[in-house]
Amino acid sequence: MKDARKKVGIMGGTFDPIHCGHLLAAEQAREQAGLDEVWFMPSHIPPHKSREGLTEAHHRLQMVQLAIADHESFRVTDIELARKGPSYTYDTMVLLTQQFPDCQFSFIIGGDMVKILPKWYQFQQLIRMVRFIGLARPGTELEREACEYVTFVEMPVWDISSTLIREKAAAGKSIRYLVPDAVERYIKENRFYETLV
Repeated sequence: MKDARKKVGIMGGTFDPIHCGHLLAAEQAREQAGLDEVWFMPSHIPPHKSREGLTEAHHRLQMVQLAIADHESFRVTDIELARKGPSYTYDTMVLLTQQFPDCQFSFIIGGDMVKILPKWYQFQQLIRMVRFIGLARPGTELEREACEYVTFVEMPVWDISSTLIREKAAAGKSIRYLVPDAVERYIKENRFYETLV
């Protein structure tokens, strides 16, 4: 019997700032994995990151909202921002599956993250709740057959990162076409990243 639940891909991250690479990855995952929607989920305090000077949560949330405003299948959820504390995927997915029983969730990750998935907090319980969608970039060596809990989608090469954008902004260089126009305006208006910690 076919699962009638809405297929939702979760894309988590600090999004400091969200950039066109995030949007490209979400669109490739949506199309290739047959998702109905992709929900962008800004994290409060990622367990694996400790960078000082993280842009305030409400600004990161606003940048995501601006970036996805023209896509009918993209949404944003502030569930991790509202929860405070470290953002563990397992805890978040417990809440999401309880709040949205009509949704079948997948979690979108970079192909390079697949190898360390078993080290994630409460991993065995997590893979009972969600599937993972791995973004496979050309030239990346991935053991696809060994990962029964990961669906791989092909991701074009686009070497772009939030770190690069922050560095360019701090140096007074252009970030045009690296982030959506509305995000670029928001960054300039609020004078984000002019100095790096």
